[in-house]
Amino acid sequence: MIRVLLADDQTLVREAFAMLVDSAPDMRVVGQAATGREAMAAARAGRADVVLMDIRMPDLDGIEATRLIAADDGLAGVRVLVLTTYDTDDHVVPALRAGASGFLVKDTRPADLLDAIRTVAAGEALLSPGPTARLIARVLRLPEGPPPGGPAPERLAALSERERQVLALVARGLNNTEVAEALGLSPLTAKTHVSRIMGKLGARDRAQLVIAAYESGLVAPGGTAGPGG
Repeated sequence: MIRVLLADDQTLVREAFAMLVDSAPDMRVVGQAATGREAMAAARAGRADVVLMDIRMPDLDGIEATRLIAADDGLAGVRVLVLTTYDTDDHVVPALRAGASGFLVKDTRPADLLDAIRTVAAGEALLSPGPTARLIARVLRLPEGPPPGGPAPERLAALSERERQVLALVARGLNNTEVAEALGLSPLTAKTHVSRIMGKLGARDRAQLVIAAYESGLVAPGGTAGPGG
């Protein structure tokens, strides 16, 4: 059973999501929060697996709440799925930097929202190829450092050539099956490569792999391989 926490300052939005989540046989709502601070407390109290986190909330916004959740050892198993009104929201990449496992626009179809929760709960990152790549490419031009707790770009030197190829594809939003097809591998082999890359880079999830790939120059803005990639 996937335990879901809903964090949004709009009551009607929370209630609508709650009805949808509770209608799924494999998940249930364990709490609701109207602010980032409430989300932190509710994540601990409800032992949430996934937090649907709105970005714009009073008291403590969703980005800072995500950062605090990601940095809290007691909440190590909690995954954050950021909710945004537009897929061009410039707050999305800072949320990924802060430790979110992906993002979703609020007008997503109900079935897709439930699938997204399942994806994030399984430890995968929810990164759609188009919007995510554009956002990361644009925002990572800013002079900011790597995401807290994320892999340092220079550590990409530890990766083999095949692992760099896999990472470049992951950075463009491909899942394990798509990576396998692109490189002529089995899905299990692709999954193994991704797991090894995460281990070598100390990445929390695939979202941090995407950030590392762009920050290191392995994947250049526009989705092309960078020098040496």
